[in-house]
Amino acid sequence: MSFVSVRDVFQSYGRRPILERVNVDVEQGEFISIVGASGCGKSTFLRLLLAQETPTRGTISIDGNPPAVEPNPERGVVFQRYSVFPHMTIRQNIIAGESLAQPFGRFFGKAQRAARERADTVLERIGLAHVADQYPATLSGGMQQRLAIGQALTAKPRILLLDEPFGALDPGTRLQMHDFLMELRAETNMTVFMVTHDLTEGFKLGDRVLVFDKPRWDPTDPEAFGATITYDFDARDGGIPYQRLTEETHVPITA
Repeated sequence: MSFVSVRDVFQSYGRRPILERVNVDVEQGEFISIVGASGCGKSTFLRLLLAQETPTRGTISIDGNPPAVEPNPERGVVFQRYSVFPHMTIRQNIIAGESLAQPFGRFFGKAQRAARERADTVLERIGLAHVADQYPATLSGGMQQRLAIGQALTAKPRILLLDEPFGALDPGTRLQMHDFLMELRAETNMTVFMVTHDLTEGFKLGDRVLVFDKPRWDPTDPEAFGATITYDFDARDGGIPYQRLTEETHVPITA
């Protein structure tokens, strides 16, 4: 059984279709890059995986469990713009990754001291221990994104969802973040889904690269149809496509 199973998923906003007939299976620990033109439903698909949205039709299950109806701790998410709490110190941001799942949203007593120690361990690992008592506004873009990833990982999610996480970074910092993410992924064996507009980045980081596109077009009504996964590339084999999805049935056939 696949770890993540997406079956015949459709998503529409009102009468406007965004996704149609999306089917994919992902094994635990795989890194999935998601590419495609702007507006083809990549971020919508990520929100469906997060359970921030519910599909119009179809199901998304994780490890054979019933589909989630809302976000939960087994799913961590990092956006392009640093999703951290600006009013909290760096250490408090890391602790928040755990405490939000606690009663009243915080730790007390011994639990609080233990959470602080775990946060300091995480900060040491992500290279931010020296700024633990500062605020996010004092950090560079790369450091803020490290903090956002560290915060997401503190809750020990089984799936990490990344929506253009490095798009706002300069090229040098971006390469450093690539190395950082791959190190963390090797240590945790998390399943990762990353939306990116950078094909080179997608093939460099991903085990597989899913291409979202609209297989059907109506020139008189460009929004009449939704997008789906049109190609599934094996990035571990030099980017050679090993699956091509038919328009009619979306059943894998040999390329």
